[in-house]
Amino acid sequence: MKFYNGNSVEEVVGLLDKYKGECKVIAGGTDIIIALRNEKISPKVLIDIGKIKELKTIEENKDKIFIGAGVSYTRIIESNLFNANLYALKKACREVGSPQIRNRGTIGGNIANNSPAADSVPPLIALGSILKIVSIRGTREVLLEDYCSYNKELGLKDDELILGIEFNKLRDNQSLGFSKLGLRKALAISRISISTLIGFDENGIIDLIKVVSGSIGRYPMREVQVEEFLIGKELEPKVINEAVEVLQSSMDVRLKGRATLPYKRRAVEGVLKDGLITAVCYLEPSRENVACHLEPSREISDLSEVLS
Repeated sequence: MKFYNGNSVEEVVGLLDKYKGECKVIAGGTDIIIALRNEKISPKVLIDIGKIKELKTIEENKDKIFIGAGVSYTRIIESNLFNANLYALKKACREVGSPQIRNRGTIGGNIANNSPAADSVPPLIALGSILKIVSIRGTREVLLEDYCSYNKELGLKDDELILGIEFNKLRDNQSLGFSKLGLRKALAISRISISTLIGFDENGIIDLIKVVSGSIGRYPMREVQVEEFLIGKELEPKVINEAVEVLQSSMDVRLKGRATLPYKRRAVEGVLKDGLITAVCYLEPSRENVACHLEPSREISDLSEVLS
């Protein structure tokens, strides 16, 4: 096996074109090293992109934030950009594996793997993130939601490299939420995760809502029926409980006949509640009285014990 230390994006895309279909890119290596050891992949060429500064930047512009593909989970956790109404992205990254994995694993690698259980992807989809991908043909942009949903058509090609991901900053009346259920309290791979993006008008009515699930389908996806139910309503306990029923009905169709449906149907109640409530609680304190006292975390903890 040949090994290259990539020094620039231009060099890497040139190598990807030269060894098209015969090479793999390594950044943090948290997944690819395991795949190599287990002989699940056997590339002839391995390209290390871990030292390319262009891929390791977090940039804040006037109304946008850009995260380079080589940025680690720990960098996101430590960044002051992801506080207040963006704190849920930091929360999602904090719940990835162990400290060692968070130090090595990268946001680009999490996206490139296109796993339905990728912790960072649902919040990024909820934010309407745009994925920037480069090859010798130039740069293309694709909505992360579409990248996941139509991966065969829009996913990463053999000669392409993820540059990073970009999304608009949130307004003061908008906030991101995230909740995850794993089978163990540490190092847990998500069995269900939900991220929400919620916004309110001056009367406290929901005027923006996105609900994105992980591990409830073949890929992270928008729960459009739940969004359509919640838009135009005031977020109160009764409405939240009814939103859970809408999601459960959607799951009944999507997961029909699967052995996982009964426990996922039960688990999603706490996870969706927590995802909505955390989003509200990350807004200004005046909104905390909407739903912050439903204590969904206790329900999720109890269910984790049942499933462990």
